Amino acid sequence: MSLPAPNLDDRRYQDLVDDAKRHVQRRCPSWTSHNVSDPGVTLIETFAYMVDQVLYRLNRVPDRLYVKFMELIGVRMLPGRAARAPVTFWLAKPASGPTEVPDGSEVATVRTTTQESISFWTTAPLVVVPCAFRAAVPLDGSGEPAGPVVTTFADGAELRCFSEVPNPDESLAIALDAATPSCAVRLHVEASIAGLGITPGDPPIVWEASTPDGWAECELDRSRSDDIWGLNRAGDLVLHVPASHGESTIAGVRAAWLRCRVLPARSGQASYTASPSVRALSVATIGGTVDAVHATEIVDETLGTSDGTEGQRFSLSRGPVVDDGEPIVVDVRRPVKGSEDAASVTPDAGAPAQAGWEEWTGVGHFAHSSPSDRHVVLDAAAGEVCFGPIVRLADGRLRRYGARPVHGSVLRIRRYRVGGGRRGNVDAGTITRLKSAIPGIDSIENRARAHGGADPETIDEAKRRAPLMLHARDRAVTAEDFEHIARQAASSIARARCVAVDPESAADAPGVRVLVVPKAPRHGVPVTSRDLAIDDITLEQVRSAIDSRRIIGTRALVQPPRYQPIIVLARVSPRLSADPGELERAALAALHAFFNPLTGGPDGSGWPFGRPVTAGDAYAVLQQVSGVRVVEEIRLVALDPATGQPQDHTQRIDIGAHDLIVSADHQVKIELD
Repeated sequence: MSLPAPNLDDRRYQDLVDDAKRHVQRRCPSWTSHNVSDPGVTLIETFAYMVDQVLYRLNRVPDRLYVKFMELIGVRMLPGRAARAPVTFWLAKPASGPTEVPDGSEVATVRTTTQESISFWTTAPLVVVPCAFRAAVPLDGSGEPAGPVVTTFADGAELRCFSEVPNPDESLAIALDAATPSCAVRLHVEASIAGLGITPGDPPIVWEASTPDGWAECELDRSRSDDIWGLNRAGDLVLHVPASHGESTIAGVRAAWLRCRVLPARSGQASYTASPSVRALSVATIGGTVDAVHATEIVDETLGTSDGTEGQRFSLSRGPVVDDGEPIVVDVRRPVKGSEDAASVTPDAGAPAQAGWEEWTGVGHFAHSSPSDRHVVLDAAAGEVCFGPIVRLADGRLRRYGARPVHGSVLRIRRYRVGGGRRGNVDAGTITRLKSAIPGIDSIENRARAHGGADPETIDEAKRRAPLMLHARDRAVTAEDFEHIARQAASSIARARCVAVDPESAADAPGVRVLVVPKAPRHGVPVTSRDLAIDDITLEQVRSAIDSRRIIGTRALVQPPRYQPIIVLARVSPRLSADPGELERAALAALHAFFNPLTGGPDGSGWPFGRPVTAGDAYAVLQQVSGVRVVEEIRLVALDPATGQPQDHTQRIDIGAHDLIVSADHQVKIELD
């Protein structure tokens, strides 16, 4: 069976004739004879016949030529993106000296019988530095000392953390003898049972670290901490310190500080009625966290030797290249003096002194490149590095777009990454194998799910994007322009919606909000709220693309939409021949497929923004499942997006005009007679 050919233009001979006659009626109203014997009609039919032959041939253009046509109008296949995950390296014992995790260390998931191991590589060096307790001091709500600085704990002496009845913003500051950026710090606390009034598992406190810009929140690792979060008994606390941790001066002591600060109790949360007290404190570094990316980095790869012509293309050894947000850099080493093209490019004063290597920077296109600009363009999908072309202008002159490396120059690319794809969006706790030998490391884990991975754009997706590019080009004026540019900016964006900012909230200029929805991290599994989290790198990439094309004076905010989780509770009667277990699985799959922000909704293109959910939708979906005899009852439950608490059962869930729904844990009960 042959593959279906794309229909580039569906007009036929008679359509062209009719269209031409309609134009004649508008443009030449005095021409009233449209009989087939009229010479003018004969010319129209001849023209229509020739155009029909052209369309016939055009509709048989293969996909490769279709792609070349798209390249002529500036359409390029969007590259894939690599997933990123924070990976924590746990030490075999508390640090007594610095432990270094080199840049590019390889970690991976465990290989199973159904899935290959997925490798990640760290993106920066990590140094786990030792630390020790130096001092502690209670602070009032303004950050001033509320008691003496304690450097040692005498037998039986206690340090009250806050005032007798703690007030918001009071804190206990703990000085470390060294800053521990990106490290996991364990605090061993000897506390008396004095912090009364709170729920031990939900105290109104937060841990923070000193930074050059103020205080930054630390992440409390509850899985590795004892149940002493309210400081009302003895045990260990493990804090993940931010990368910006540094020294500051408190109560005359210059040190790297951590603090435990009292928060105003939120609704339903108990407050302290008495302050906790500490009898002893000790501190140790037990690990560190660094980002890892699902892509292999290739460094200093030789591309080849220049032949001195314009428009040269050099293939990379591996591809396609994933988009990591950083432009490529190509180094060019000129031949020895005296070669024929040795003076065609004059080195500038800023060229790096790397044994004769000149730096050529990557750009998106050559449209604004002058003949002296050392620019290159990376074709990520094809895995090629391109140098500027030469174009003959209308007056016959030749115009170079970008410089050309002289004949005999050796070319190398400093770094690029290959790999990526949505398969790298692994769940939390799955990256547990250390494939690089690092002394002192006992175990590793990713405490958060990997995110940001996306497959390269397919030809079909590029075909759908090409007409929009012809319409919008490089300016953002209409809502459709903003949406198209947002989807084009990153291959991991599945949907975009542009809405006007509320005029009452606009500060000084009209603006728009661009709501972006990422692609599903994995194929064939239900999409949850966690799967729709979008990373800051992607948001910044979209924001940068819009800012370079928006009208001056227009503000553009890029953010994810608000997601409303819903649950469908259904009772279903099966047919006699249906297997209850299979029917339940099929019914749940149908509900997850329909109530899906990416591929659900009435037309299968994603749940419409602002569309309410009704019980009738669920009835219609379940009634089409094979094996269902009668859908007995449907109830809908909306979950609070912040707390996840269920609300009352209903038959209709209304959402905001620019919100989307996402499925939670639907329940289908099969009632047997």
